[in-house]
Amino acid sequence: MASSKIQRQNQHHQKHSQKQWSIQDFEIGKPLGKGKFGRVYLARELKNKFIVALKVIFKEQIEKYKLYHQLKREMEIQTGLRHPNVLRLYGWFQDDDRIYLILEYAHGGELYRQLRKTGHLSERQAATYIASLTQALAYCHGKDVIHRDIKPENLLLDHEGRLKIADFGWSVQSRSKRHTMCGTLDYLAPEMVENKAHDYAVDNWTLGVLCYEFLFGAPPFEAQSQTDTFRRIMKVDLRLPSTPHVSSEAENLISRLLVKDSSKRLSLQKIMEHPWITKNADPTGTCSKFNI
Repeated sequence: MASSKIQRQNQHHQKHSQKQWSIQDFEIGKPLGKGKFGRVYLARELKNKFIVALKVIFKEQIEKYKLYHQLKREMEIQTGLRHPNVLRLYGWFQDDDRIYLILEYAHGGELYRQLRKTGHLSERQAATYIASLTQALAYCHGKDVIHRDIKPENLLLDHEGRLKIADFGWSVQSRSKRHTMCGTLDYLAPEMVENKAHDYAVDNWTLGVLCYEFLFGAPPFEAQSQTDTFRRIMKVDLRLPSTPHVSSEAENLISRLLVKDSSKRLSLQKIMEHPWITKNADPTGTCSKFNI
């Protein structure tokens, strides 16, 4: 059974960690979100009064959808990542029915909510977020981790407005190309839509999609139906609306990332050197909440 595998894995994990956690170590606060397999709560670690987000996952659901390996991989990947723009996974524990992930608490919530509230972001905010994401992805790629599902719902903001990549459920450690199709439709690169082998460049494509969405308020290949979205992605049917708040430099960056041939997409290094980024991104990586 998957749960006995989880048990063994947890025992192994706890042998190598300083602390064996349990639910008694936490005071549970308000719910922060609800997913398909569980819920996330605000929580305070009682001994040190440290605030965290506690992700509670139901084993029954994990077993039903045969997601044990994916969850284990997500936990292993995220535990090993240490970057200011990647949400920390501090540890985990379990009881008979649930697995608990102890996560960094991102006070600002989902970037998606901010985007829906304001319609679009300023060039300064968008460039700051793209620069932060690019640095985080360069770090992840350096550790052979491709995220593959970067979208506004998986981007959180801390109390200073610093962006954090969360949810490594679709991420994968890989040195070779992969063939599985996953992720969210609007953000999928053409090679994933066509079910072809793909590599790190899928994340670079997503940066182009996000840059467009940050500035124009909707993803670039949005369409009435899934089939139409697929078609628009495969054709790279990119239309850049003429709006006074988006500069030609921003459009240049977007069009150099949304390129069908993955080898011709702008590299992460070149994104950081792009004039639009150097001119607009806040080097501290924070966007004051008063400017959002």
